[in-house]
Amino acid sequence: MDCKKEAARKAITFIKSKNTIGLGAGSTIAFMIEFLAEEVKKGVELKLLTSSFTTHQLLLQNGFAVQAISDVEEIDIYFDGCDQFDKDLNALKSGGGIHTREKLLASMAKQFILVGDEAKYSEQLGTAFPLVVELLPESYSYVLATIQKLLPAVKIILRTSDKKDGAAITENGNYLVDCWFTNWPDLGLLNTQLKTITGVVETSLFYQLADKAIIAGKDGIRVLQKNRE
Repeated sequence: MDCKKEAARKAITFIKSKNTIGLGAGSTIAFMIEFLAEEVKKGVELKLLTSSFTTHQLLLQNGFAVQAISDVEEIDIYFDGCDQFDKDLNALKSGGGIHTREKLLASMAKQFILVGDEAKYSEQLGTAFPLVVELLPESYSYVLATIQKLLPAVKIILRTSDKKDGAAITENGNYLVDCWFTNWPDLGLLNTQLKTITGVVETSLFYQLADKAIIAGKDGIRVLQKNRE
C-alpha cells in the first residue's frame, strides 16, 4: 500500500462541492491534486489556493485556476503535510521554509487537516527537526541574542542557500534561522516567547492549529481528532 496515496484518497472525502480549499506542499498533496482533478470531472466545483510554488505549478498543469491568497479571507479546509506532529496535533513544518504562508492559510481555515504517513507521528515531538524562525533581516542580531537569552541551550544556525552564497531568502524577503533543541521546553510558552520578539515574523511550530490528522500506515487509515478539552 502506498501510504501517502491512501492518506490523500481519504483526505478528499472531507471535501464538499463549492468548498474553498487550501493546499500545502509535498508528495501527499500531489496525490490529492490527482484525485481532485477526477472529482472535478464528475462535476464537483472547487476554489483552490496554495501556500506552495510547486503546488501552484502542479495545479495549473492539471487545469485548475488558482486563487490569490490576498483575495481570500476564509477557506473551508486547509490540507498540508509536516515534518512531524504529536498526539495533541502540534506540528513542525520546518523543511520548506514557507511556514509563514502555510500558517496564514491554516489560520484562515475553518478546518486545518494534517495529511501523511504514520512515520510523521510521535506521541511527543522529537528533536530530529529544528524549529525555524523567519525574521526581518534588520533584526537578525537582536533576534538571535534575544532567543539565546531566553533559551540558553538552543543552537541557532542561519539557514543558507546551496544555490547561492549567503542566507536563504524567503518569498517575503526575510531570513530563516534553524533552532535546534536537545529537549523541548513547554510548547505553549515557547510559542508565545518567540512570537513576541520584535523582528520575528513567524515560526515553524504549528501550536494548537490542526483540527484533524489523517495518518496512513501498514494497518490502514487513522483519523486523529484534536482534543478540545
